Amino acid sequence: DNMKMALEKVHPSLKLHTNNDFFHLVPADGSDILRIDRVSHDLQLISAREALPPSTEVRDIYGLFGIIRLLAGPYMVVITGRRRVGILCGQDVWKITSTEVIPFARATRHLTDLQDRHNREYLAMVHTVLGTDGFYYCTSFDLTHRSQQLHNTSPDFAQMPLHERADQRFVWNCHLLRDLIVEPDMHRYAIPILHGFVSISECTINQRVFTFALISRRSTFRAGTRFFVRGVDRDGNAANFVETEQIVTYGKAIAAFVQIRGSIPLFWSQTPTLQYAPPPRLTHAELQKEAFRRHCETQEVQYGNQVLVNLINQRGREKPLADAFDAQVSLMSNPKIKYDAFDFHHECRNMQWQHLDKLINRLVPEHKQFGYFALNMQEDVISRQDGVFRTNCIDCLDRTNVVQSMLARRTLDEQLLGMEILRPGETTAAHAQFDKLFKNVWADNADACSVQYSGTGALKTDFTRTGKRTTFGLMKDGWNSMIRYYKNNFADGFRQDAIDLFLGNHVVELAEGTSMPCPLERKQSWRYRVLPLVLLFVFSMFIFCMIIPASSIRMQFTYCCFWFAAILATLGFMFKTGKDFVNQPRLRAKDKDV
Repeated sequence: DNMKMALEKVHPSLKLHTNNDFFHLVPADGSDILRIDRVSHDLQLISAREALPPSTEVRDIYGLFGIIRLLAGPYMVVITGRRRVGILCGQDVWKITSTEVIPFARATRHLTDLQDRHNREYLAMVHTVLGTDGFYYCTSFDLTHRSQQLHNTSPDFAQMPLHERADQRFVWNCHLLRDLIVEPDMHRYAIPILHGFVSISECTINQRVFTFALISRRSTFRAGTRFFVRGVDRDGNAANFVETEQIVTYGKAIAAFVQIRGSIPLFWSQTPTLQYAPPPRLTHAELQKEAFRRHCETQEVQYGNQVLVNLINQRGREKPLADAFDAQVSLMSNPKIKYDAFDFHHECRNMQWQHLDKLINRLVPEHKQFGYFALNMQEDVISRQDGVFRTNCIDCLDRTNVVQSMLARRTLDEQLLGMEILRPGETTAAHAQFDKLFKNVWADNADACSVQYSGTGALKTDFTRTGKRTTFGLMKDGWNSMIRYYKNNFADGFRQDAIDLFLGNHVVELAEGTSMPCPLERKQSWRYRVLPLVLLFVFSMFIFCMIIPASSIRMQFTYCCFWFAAILATLGFMFKTGKDFVNQPRLRAKDKDV
């Protein structure tokens, strides 16, 4: 069965034998051993009958994440901890809980002091990505393809190694596997790893037990952080592109519904400048039409008909984006694409969240037309999904997740009714235990997608979890917004570099720091060093004047006003030259976004 497993699964666990010269990865089933030479960096398979040299350490690991090359040489990334998420189509799905990065070289004495410093920074970037929550894998099932795709494949496809058959858009360790995949015989060590969110729950409604799963697959194409990666590139790849599939299995029956999200597919930027929300700006006007066409045609090949649900503000600073989006859809004049703009913030102002029903009701005809993928108990196809809702807001996070969860709920009721789990006229909302689980799973999905893109949990999840906005939810949103502001301005440059390094968008050259410059060595403006010290000084003087009495109250008031004005002037100048204080990426080429 194509939906169930590959002919030869990846090794589910290994023994890692380490000594000064070699790593040996030993499978439990007695198949060939992977030997990695720490000096020559060669990889080869040896017979399990061959005697291994004495090891200084033997430990259990759960797989090889891959190998990445830094200034000190290659580093091996291994999976040291995992947690079973659940069973999907009879196969165990795992979440990675811990990893270890092990250098091939036993010392870094061959590096200069500058190279050693840069190598430590590169290594910190690798740890930053690995420390981001949300890496998943399965050793015997293809998590990267949606259910409808898996069912449509040929028997030959089902027998391909997992890393070869995987959808490369969603394989986050593809760059790290390059040393393994050049040797076909090593495929049982190559685990394709998904980044995003996976939830698998066993549920009961009306005494019928079924599995409810939600999988969000984050794309590696144009991956990055909130303000540094927006819009599309020349190839039509959209930033923050995520494919989300909701799956129900009941016996041998399967029902699946797919939605996608992605940044507005135009050339636009929102460069951080210390402002809370820098204004979005359209760029590369001459390239907009072609990039938009490529994006839409690629999605049409993948998913069929599309409804582009645009949730950004239709007024104010976001209006030029909304108008340009609408204009490009009109220019394409493609009957397979429908555009639906819904000003989320305006419609739901003053906590009027019931107005979301206007949008959902408006989408009912397309919802019925697109349908969902379904197999019956005899594993015969009884319906296919013939289109997709592509939802976006400015970040494709908070507003997007609210609308996607509402569309998913409507489809789920139809699916469970078709499987005769729900009785005619019933809805999942009437079953309190499942209703709570459904809301929490979608809210957890929102948080996971948000942390991976913006650095904090999602906003508006109180509505997703409870069906209404709460005071506590508003307070939590305020806190998350402050954390986002800090990270987006003062931490995301490093995080963007980490993602680019991990995905192979930047490949480290061994000569960096010697015969060629290292991109990490970038001089900061004098303002970056001087103005924060000036601000600290004038703020200290203001506090000093507040607490130390002067000869008269009038004199003290004058001093306080002077230093307070100095604070405002310094802050004003810093915000005017805000880019100088933002943590900028250093590994991205200037034309990367084009």
